[in-house]
Amino acid sequence: MASLSVSESQEMEVDRKGESEESGDEETKRKSLNGEVDPQEPPPTGKEEVPVDMDTITLDPEEEDVDLVHCRIGKIEGLEVLRKVKTLSLRQNLIKKIENLETLTLLRELDLYDNQIRRLENLQNLTELDVLDVSFNILRKVEGLERLTRLKKLFLLHNKIGAIDNLAHLTGLEMLELGSNRIRVIENLDSLSSLDSLFLGTNKITKLQNLDGLHNLTVLSIQSNRITKMEGLQSLVNLRELYLSHNGIEVIEGLENNKKLTTLDIAANRVKRIENISHLTELQEFWMNDNQIENWGDLDELKNARGLETVYLERNPLQKDPQYRRKIMLALPTVRQIDATFIRF
Repeated sequence: MASLSVSESQEMEVDRKGESEESGDEETKRKSLNGEVDPQEPPPTGKEEVPVDMDTITLDPEEEDVDLVHCRIGKIEGLEVLRKVKTLSLRQNLIKKIENLETLTLLRELDLYDNQIRRLENLQNLTELDVLDVSFNILRKVEGLERLTRLKKLFLLHNKIGAIDNLAHLTGLEMLELGSNRIRVIENLDSLSSLDSLFLGTNKITKLQNLDGLHNLTVLSIQSNRITKMEGLQSLVNLRELYLSHNGIEVIEGLENNKKLTTLDIAANRVKRIENISHLTELQEFWMNDNQIENWGDLDELKNARGLETVYLERNPLQKDPQYRRKIMLALPTVRQIDATFIRF
């Protein structure tokens, strides 16, 4: 494999899971779904790195998986020798422009995570592309993807994108990650009928809307936005995981048709009662910490969830009760984890 990586790189798909899918411990999972940056990651030093010349990097024309992570590459060039490449990782470099990739027609995965790219462009020849990651750049628009009709996973986490647009042709898209951008409205998703997972955490969204066409959606994350009402979810009949923490929600409602939910996260909102979820019999994880729950009788809403294993209720008025954990155990005998602590038998 052609590589000039300074630090040991992980596989592309495993790396992405830290950004948008479930990985690590519970707190890490919640932060990644929320579109937050890893607090352990060192801050920029302010010292500008000097790009290296691509002529100094040896490439194997027979290689299918090419890893050029953290090589201080400043310009994409000289890659036409990679006649058989299917996976190309150029993450953590100094690249400012997507260019000179037109000969890589067999490419299936392209990783440009953590560069200095301002525009999605010059991708029209990469018609076999399944996975594209341009997270942690400085993009302002979703554009230039019209020919990538085979794309299944698109990661645009932590850019400066202001609107969801120009995705109508990506009818086979299964995962869309737009967390940590500047999006205000959920829109232009109607044609994405194959979408399985949608991540919109840490934006400026005020309303749950325009989701009716996403019948196959199983994961929806809109954490850390400005949502005040649970609505617009009636068509998401296959939804299994719903993440709405760190918003301004006051009432649990609008979940009548979401009977397949296994994970419901409404932590860090303004909810005073657990209600309207007794029909969620497949629920396994219920996150309700940092709210205003004070009535023990509300736990009756969870008794029909025979497979419920994890409940988070810390930092609610309920927690002031000296018998807090014992009362949860008695009310919900299937639970194996209360807050961050497993129950010992």
